[in-house]
Amino acid sequence: MNDTTIRCTYFARSGQDNTEQALQIAKGRAEALGIRSIVVATTRGHTGVRAAKVFKGYNLVIVTHSTGFKEPNYQELTEENRKAIEANGGVILTCQHTFGGVGRAVRKKLQTYELEEIIAYTLRTFGEGMKVVCEMTLMAADAGLIRVGEPAIAIAGTGRGADTAVVVKPANAQAFFDMRIMEILCKPGFYPDES
Repeated sequence: MNDTTIRCTYFARSGQDNTEQALQIAKGRAEALGIRSIVVATTRGHTGVRAAKVFKGYNLVIVTHSTGFKEPNYQELTEENRKAIEANGGVILTCQHTFGGVGRAVRKKLQTYELEEIIAYTLRTFGEGMKVVCEMTLMAADAGLIRVGEPAIAIAGTGRGADTAVVVKPANAQAFFDMRIMEILCKPGFYPDES
């Protein structure tokens, strides 16, 4: 492969105000590369609904927080948004977070960090969205919803909405070090405040 120059957008601020632009940047790159698998993080479902409209006809996997993430037996994705995502062809994945789960239980009970959370904190040095795109790509691959080794686009954010998009070569969690971030399409730039 020859050297390639692509555009990467660094948002001045993180958060949901970047959602529409992040989705459009990701769609443009998906079209340019012929990528058909898209993985998108959503909490309550607003970003998932918008992504389902933008990526209609794609293999779209919407990844939610695990049930019980905030409190036992509670799922943050609203039923209305679930129906809208599914009506537009999106598949919803709700499962244990790769960088959470049992490791988080150990931290809460024994006040010590486990490997998964150390990996999560390390990835956050690139931004919250970068941690999430890696985590949910592993989750979607483990669920068999995207193919290992076949490039996909992953979209996530900081708090609410979307502000990070990457082209990623997926891997299963047990082969974590085989996953590759191939291109960073957009992310917050983390510029110092000018005040």
